[in-house]
Amino acid sequence: MLSDIEIAQQCEMEPITKVAEKVGVSEDDLELYGKYKAKLSDELEKKAASNPDGKLVLVTAINPTPAGEGKTTTSVGLAEGLWKCGKKAVLALREPSLGPCFGIKGGAAGGGYAQLVPMEDLNLHFTGDFHAITSANNLLAAMLDNHIQQGNELGIDTRQVVWKRCEDMNDRVLRNIVVGLGAKADGYVREDHFIITVASEVMAVLCLATDMKDLKKRLARMIVAYTRDGKPITADDLHATGAMAALLKDAIKPNMIQTLEHHPAIVHGGPFANIAHGCNSVRATKMALKLGDICVTEGGFGADLGAEKFMDIKCRMAGLKPDAVVLVATARALKYNGGVPKDQTSEPNMEALKKGIVNLEKHIENIQKFGVPLVVAINKFVTDTPEEFQYIEDFCRDRGCEFALSEVWEKGGEGGVDLAKSLIRTLETKESHYQPIYDVDLPIKEKIETIAREIYGADGVTYSAAAEREIKRMEKLGLDKLPICMAKTQYSLSDDKDKLGRPTGFTVNVRDLYPSAGAGFLVALLGNIMTMPGLPKVPAANNIDVNENNQITGLF
Repeated sequence: MLSDIEIAQQCEMEPITKVAEKVGVSEDDLELYGKYKAKLSDELEKKAASNPDGKLVLVTAINPTPAGEGKTTTSVGLAEGLWKCGKKAVLALREPSLGPCFGIKGGAAGGGYAQLVPMEDLNLHFTGDFHAITSANNLLAAMLDNHIQQGNELGIDTRQVVWKRCEDMNDRVLRNIVVGLGAKADGYVREDHFIITVASEVMAVLCLATDMKDLKKRLARMIVAYTRDGKPITADDLHATGAMAALLKDAIKPNMIQTLEHHPAIVHGGPFANIAHGCNSVRATKMALKLGDICVTEGGFGADLGAEKFMDIKCRMAGLKPDAVVLVATARALKYNGGVPKDQTSEPNMEALKKGIVNLEKHIENIQKFGVPLVVAINKFVTDTPEEFQYIEDFCRDRGCEFALSEVWEKGGEGGVDLAKSLIRTLETKESHYQPIYDVDLPIKEKIETIAREIYGADGVTYSAAAEREIKRMEKLGLDKLPICMAKTQYSLSDDKDKLGRPTGFTVNVRDLYPSAGAGFLVALLGNIMTMPGLPKVPAANNIDVNENNQITGLF
């Protein structure tokens, strides 16, 4: 059996100019990065503005497990299936981070015969967007420390510096560091921290900005520190806005590549959904809506994270209205949620399936709370049984949603036709009544508790002393009317990764809270979630290499 990278390397890619023509994009509207990658020009955005919007479809999933759910694979295969059904589908997806690529998860270009290519480029450096975001983030950090070193005219309290440096790599030893050691000229000694690039507010700002003017406004208001009397210091106070924008001049433009079946995919931005808002850029999504009949996009991790933030943050801010949701699950993962060890999930076990399906049930209920119709997609594996599929299908039908098998990993677009037909039927027969789950004008705690109770199923929320202080500070600064971005484990509906299925009788703990004033939301840290991941004992990087033909191997 061929690996994902071997399948991708066998693909005879079409020039991106030819792929773009399929959705009415001429070569003049592309900024080429070689033959198979391009950025979409600002002029194209203006030309396409008068086009009618297509339908907006979000692909999400149950809580991820070690067995994997195949959300990106399903997204790619669904788009291919829609093309086979006569629908012009345009993907709008996130760019992969190097952290999980070299860590435990691997790349994020789909899998099997439902992939994006060139997959090596996409998973490694792509068009340099993440480098630009990292550079802009760290320029601001350097200017902040330089201001302190050069006399600290703004009166910054060095104990209240909240801006962190970043890099796009899992490196746990950088979580907590000390900077400025050495001679007096080497800087002011203070504690500092690194986060992964996909958790940087610059990433969130880039993904939510509508154009360069909006990007600069958002960069300008990012809070980097506080003075001794509690006044916030922003990037604009440090005169960093213009230089940061210059670094992001090209990164703000969406990228276009292709699927294995030579259809267009717009891939742009990549905030994680467990520690950031988990959606590709607003510009990419809006461009996909203007170029196709259907935009297929996704939210990271399970529907309790990526989908909730897509609905409550991205759609609210960008004025988007989702028309349908595709909720991805696997029989193996449902059995895992029913208590079966990972290495036994391929064995038939109806009792475990019936026990674990409550996780799917909760995610169905959550999507329905947003008023959006949905289709449940079961990502099929060869070890799955007809009895399992029948039980899951009956379970879904009883809850008022469509059901379809997805065989896109094995069959590509052909394996996504049934799912595409179910989606088309849903779009044609069911109306979306999308609305966010909470009102942004509610007090901070009420918003947090609404998400915890309605989406996670928690009995309540507890707050650390640090979180209580930050909530009061946000209220004092007038930032309490912003949406909430919950940062928590992706493996459970709770804030405890070991509580599988549909846990009950639990509370979640907010250990801290901080503003992403540029992005326009408040981040609540739940449980022991980390903003800088670490590598596993045996990282994926151990198996990655380049052969004598200059081909990358072991990326999957």
